[in-house]
Amino acid sequence: MLVLTLLLNLALLAPGPVRAIAVQKSPQGPPEKTSPRYETWLKQEVRHRLLLLPYYTVFDQLGYVVNGYTVTLTGDVVNPTLKSDAENAVKRIEGVEKVVNQIHVLPNSPMDNQLRRAEYRKIYSQPQLFRYGVGNLQSIHIIVESGHVTLTGFVDNETDKNVAGMMANSVPNVFSVKNDLAIQNPK
Repeated sequence: MLVLTLLLNLALLAPGPVRAIAVQKSPQGPPEKTSPRYETWLKQEVRHRLLLLPYYTVFDQLGYVVNGYTVTLTGDVVNPTLKSDAENAVKRIEGVEKVVNQIHVLPNSPMDNQLRRAEYRKIYSQPQLFRYGVGNLQSIHIIVESGHVTLTGFVDNETDKNVAGMMANSVPNVFSVKNDLAIQNPK
């Protein structure tokens, strides 16, 4: 603390231009709403807030669209509280004037819960796909509704996308599989 005080005092005693540089602070918070950087900042902030939601799992998929100061939330969630948590988290972002919550809550079904677990085990147990499940944020999301499976998220290449689709199709009692995985860095 003493060193910081000494540096601050030295900066205040310095000649004009040097003093201004030494005391100048970096900008805090969001850019001005009228700034062209604001929408980029807002998109990043919405993404950040959604990823931090405590009940956001591999069985949920959240999306958003930023249009001016309005944020539209989309996706599918298993836990109904995640829908309201997502809306509340985005409402608290500085500058957001309106949140349109179009998140779909998946029906509570023991059969779908069994399929979710089976799909997770089948996909993430593959040596080629295991790396996508490491850490807190798995990149392959498994959405199950009434026996129909949709894979969303990102993989590194077309081969991984195809393997994930084949593994999802090999789980018994699945009616259909839609592979919406995106390739993160196509070459």
